[in-house]
Amino acid sequence: MFQLLRREPGFYHRLVQLALPIVLQNLITTSLGFADTFMVGLLGNAEMAAVTAANVPIFIIQLVIFGFQSGLAVLLSQYWGKGDTDSINRCMGIALYAVILFSLAIALTTFFLPAEVMRLVTPNEDLVALGTPYIRIVGFANVFNGISSVYAGMQRSTENPRFGMILFAISMCVNTFLNFVLIFGKFGAPRMGITGAAAATLISRIVEFAAALGYALRSPRIPLRPGLILQPGRDTARRFVKYSVPVVCNETLWGTGTSMLTVIMGHMANSQDMLAAYSLMGNIDKLSTVVCFGLAASAAVMVGKEIGEGRNFDHVYDVARTLLAVSVLVGAAVMVLQLLLLPAFFQPVLFPLFQLSPGAARISTYLAIVYAIALPTRAFDVTNVTGVLRAGGDTRVAVLIDVLPLWLFTVPLMALCALVLDVPVLWVCLCLQSETLCKFPLGIFRFRSRKWIHDITRSIE
Repeated sequence: MFQLLRREPGFYHRLVQLALPIVLQNLITTSLGFADTFMVGLLGNAEMAAVTAANVPIFIIQLVIFGFQSGLAVLLSQYWGKGDTDSINRCMGIALYAVILFSLAIALTTFFLPAEVMRLVTPNEDLVALGTPYIRIVGFANVFNGISSVYAGMQRSTENPRFGMILFAISMCVNTFLNFVLIFGKFGAPRMGITGAAAATLISRIVEFAAALGYALRSPRIPLRPGLILQPGRDTARRFVKYSVPVVCNETLWGTGTSMLTVIMGHMANSQDMLAAYSLMGNIDKLSTVVCFGLAASAAVMVGKEIGEGRNFDHVYDVARTLLAVSVLVGAAVMVLQLLLLPAFFQPVLFPLFQLSPGAARISTYLAIVYAIALPTRAFDVTNVTGVLRAGGDTRVAVLIDVLPLWLFTVPLMALCALVLDVPVLWVCLCLQSETLCKFPLGIFRFRSRKWIHDITRSIE
């Protein structure tokens, strides 16, 4: 393992320069979700469970947006290695068209049919009533967030991750402040509860979009070419469909599968406790894995640029192998930290702070242990699938490795255990991470084959 970590001078400096802003951006974004959960959680278990259920379709939208952002990175990192800024503008135009149309369609659906969408997640009418005003508003926030995320993704793929960090820090500060004001009715504002959380999210995303637009219009680093963005051309569209659409499908199918797990929990006998615990520990898990996702995003940029610069495949393979070794070590370190925090902070401080019921606190403990134990292999999976394989243009195989274990193993197993066999809740929690048992060996096999390395900027036959 440690022999794999030996690299040429400057390698780790470059990795830190890329990863640190991305980690901070992910931390900011995740902290925003945690702040929402915390403030809504102060209203009660039912309110927190309702927001968790309402965020299922929102989560799918965000994953599709992330899919377009990640799919864009597959092309942009290699074009950046070649110095082709015109193609970067064209690819960004395709992604913007797709994100705007998709997010707007979902936002209109959740606005006009909010209760019907909520009932797809949970049959609990109390949660439906609580979540309906939230979901009607928050859907439109993703239209603005989609546009700014595509632009931030372009900057990240061209080795400027600091922009996204600053942009989403602004968004987080605005959202957190408005949450405090609108949820609890401070500074003369009406006490809006859950609806206030949705309004705060929408306003913060509008501010985020305005900041991104202002920067884009003035930035000389990657000058905007409106003509290329609005008319990207057929060749760019073909490349995007071939290499980026599989990534979008990957994130959509993975997000839908993960949301199915939430739906299953929403139909359990103790659904309110289960959803409340899953909401809290899901956010803790996101905080725990920000470094892993930062490394994965950095790996995508570094590996893609190496290929775009025309490096030989043996060199590309060695760089990717080092990045995967780093990710496993980081995942193991975070695992130890989370296991130490469980008795020292989570149980005595965090669970009482969120006013969890005894049942929800017990489930939260199980989830904390399960999430922690799976961290090293999950760190490898994330860097391998979303970083290395995608950057190498192996997007179709990456879809199979990422999605099939979830849909063919985890979702059926979860439904069987939770809804049919009614097993103890600990086994249900174990089911949530069961996909790793399949994904990890499949990912190793594909990586070692070296068949994932492709120069996708060449002419399409």
